[in-house]
Amino acid sequence: MKPSARCFLVSCLSLSLTSAAVHAVEADAAAPDSQPAKEESGGKKEKKHKDGDKKKDGEKKHKDGDKKKDGEKHKDGDKKKDGEKHKDGKKKDKDGKKKDKDGKKKKDKDGKKKKHHDDAALVNADGTAVPVTAPAVDAKGAAVESDALASQAPQTWCEWLQNDPGKFKPEHENPWFQSFQIGGRFHYQAAYLEGTDVNGLHYNDHYDEFRRLRLETKTKFLKYFTAEVNVNLVSDDRFKDDFYSDLEWGYDRFDEATLQFDLGKAIGPNWFDEIKLTYGRMKLKMTEEQHMSSDESYTIERSGVSDKLAGAQSRPTGFTVDLEKDDFALTLGVFSAEDDADFVGGWNDGEFFYGSLTWKPNKEFKLVLDYTQNNLDDRPVVDDALGYAWAASLSAVYEQKRWGVIAEAVYGDNGGANGLIQRRQGDFHGFVLMPWVWIVEDKLQAVVELQYASSPESQGWQIPSRYVRADHDNPAVDVDNGRGNEHHYVYAGLNYHICKDRIKLMGGVSWEQLTTRKSEIEATTYQMAFRTAF
Repeated sequence: MKPSARCFLVSCLSLSLTSAAVHAVEADAAAPDSQPAKEESGGKKEKKHKDGDKKKDGEKKHKDGDKKKDGEKHKDGDKKKDGEKHKDGKKKDKDGKKKDKDGKKKKDKDGKKKKHHDDAALVNADGTAVPVTAPAVDAKGAAVESDALASQAPQTWCEWLQNDPGKFKPEHENPWFQSFQIGGRFHYQAAYLEGTDVNGLHYNDHYDEFRRLRLETKTKFLKYFTAEVNVNLVSDDRFKDDFYSDLEWGYDRFDEATLQFDLGKAIGPNWFDEIKLTYGRMKLKMTEEQHMSSDESYTIERSGVSDKLAGAQSRPTGFTVDLEKDDFALTLGVFSAEDDADFVGGWNDGEFFYGSLTWKPNKEFKLVLDYTQNNLDDRPVVDDALGYAWAASLSAVYEQKRWGVIAEAVYGDNGGANGLIQRRQGDFHGFVLMPWVWIVEDKLQAVVELQYASSPESQGWQIPSRYVRADHDNPAVDVDNGRGNEHHYVYAGLNYHICKDRIKLMGGVSWEQLTTRKSEIEATTYQMAFRTAF
């Protein structure tokens, strides 16, 4: 072979190799960063195909060289000059189509693999394989946390406590037993009180109280039944002005004991969204404060207005029907007036009727109308369940993420045929306004409570037993048993949630004034409390 022919052949071969190398670099740059590591083997195969193409090109060039030996140099030279770019372009198009075809096949194949294998590896910028559980990256390489990855995050102790750790379910569906839940609550509080009695005598006292220790169970069985049994395990009456007041641990009495039947679920789709029947010992829910659990209360003690309407016996035995339809919920019930039972009571002392209607058009606002009517039939007996003839309450609740307010208005009649003396009869009315705000969201909460109540009779209103009516160190203190005809009350407090509505510290100060038949009494109370529940 002549030197000129050899130089021409080497030049053609160099151009061909350079074109292939540039094409390979461009293909690598165009490949996605997150291409699965498993494609490496496919890449090697593709490289082999490329090498094979190079070999074919080399053989082709050798054949062209042979043709040039036979005198076709000029013709090949013309082809080189006139069609080199076109030839190279065709080669790139051909190789590009081949790569696109191979890439599409691999992408479809890898897509199917990813669909069936969630643990497929990802490739970082440095080429190392990373499990799919690692944070994904966007086009700029920034970490992106998906919902799936967030759900795999380890649970905090507070989240664990909030997610009903005492709830147990069978591993497989069971027609006899669906779930069992055990829980409880422990509430402790202390107070320091200073005030002036009806005779102008100044006094101060301090109290501490194990407010609640309760074991609670909830069992769902036979698909439609739910049994709730709560037992009080402490009785702390040391604050009371009573000869038998003492602190006793252990079984005290049942707080609630009910059996509920989900009739709506049993009969299937119907006009109502929910129909439930309940019988047993339960709480009388008059005013929004009573509808709320003591674990969720914003103040250490419920207002005097709410306390009065809850009844002298706040855990009567009764039967209720709960109905729900769209934005409305209705509860109708009849209760026994007997209060001498520690468990489910009898029906020997009359009864009273109860109704509650709730309208909740959205998640921020609701209205609650509660009503109860004592059925005394003009009998000259003392009502030992309610302590009044009838009462109605209207509660409005508005809540945003950071703040909210509760407003309650009540009106009722103490009654005249239930053994009350004249000065304790007559009607009564009152209202409560309770705004609150999160200073630190879900951690530090501030609350203010304003309350007013009155009655036309000189002793038509009685304040709660904690703590102005409590036992005083000085036996000369006289507060007229907390009875009067006008009561003003202001409370301001802070609640620090260690774990929201599960563990919290509460502190507050209140001022109140009661107009008695003798004179006015005043008191300022400083309180603190510890609440925990699970």
